[in-house]
Amino acid sequence: MPADLLASLLLLAFAGSWTPGPNTAMVAASGANFGLRRTVPHVLGIAVGFPVMALVVGLALGEVFAASETLRTALRWGGAAVLLWLAWQIGRAGGLGRRDAPRPFGFLEAAAFQWVNPKAWVLAVAVSTQFIHPDRPLLTAAIVAAAFAAAGLSSSFAWAGLGQALRVWLSVPARLRAFNATMGALIALSVIALLWQGA
Repeated sequence: MPADLLASLLLLAFAGSWTPGPNTAMVAASGANFGLRRTVPHVLGIAVGFPVMALVVGLALGEVFAASETLRTALRWGGAAVLLWLAWQIGRAGGLGRRDAPRPFGFLEAAAFQWVNPKAWVLAVAVSTQFIHPDRPLLTAAIVAAAFAAAGLSSSFAWAGLGQALRVWLSVPARLRAFNATMGALIALSVIALLWQGA
């Protein structure tokens, strides 16, 4: 891959991974509610799950989704429904250490979540058309996956760490409720923005 194209890929990978969206809001909320150590499986699930998705889309599914309006529409609305449900769950989460609080995402849940995350699909299809070369599909798809693995790992750890850093401040129940409501609202707003762009 030429150096200028690689630079563009890295810029897109880090911008796409670090900007607020469903993954960043969820790991920040998890870091705040469960701590960084219990959020590590969620972080690793994102860092592995999206690159695997990008690899599969780049090698097999990108053209199928690009050609099918029905599949894109089903994915957009199905993913939006899942994300809005998660936003509701996060937004109404209770205090730190509550017995009725939801548990953090596990590795496989976070990895599988990428397949219903509309932002992940937009990125995966975009990078497959822009950066995966038809003459060298496996090599270029592997480079794309590696770029997003590095970006996703750094971003998810940073957002989870931010949530962890806020744990003392969020030990006041009203602050934690407000934080969770804000994270839930950010996820919902990102869904609305993605649906608006896809309209």
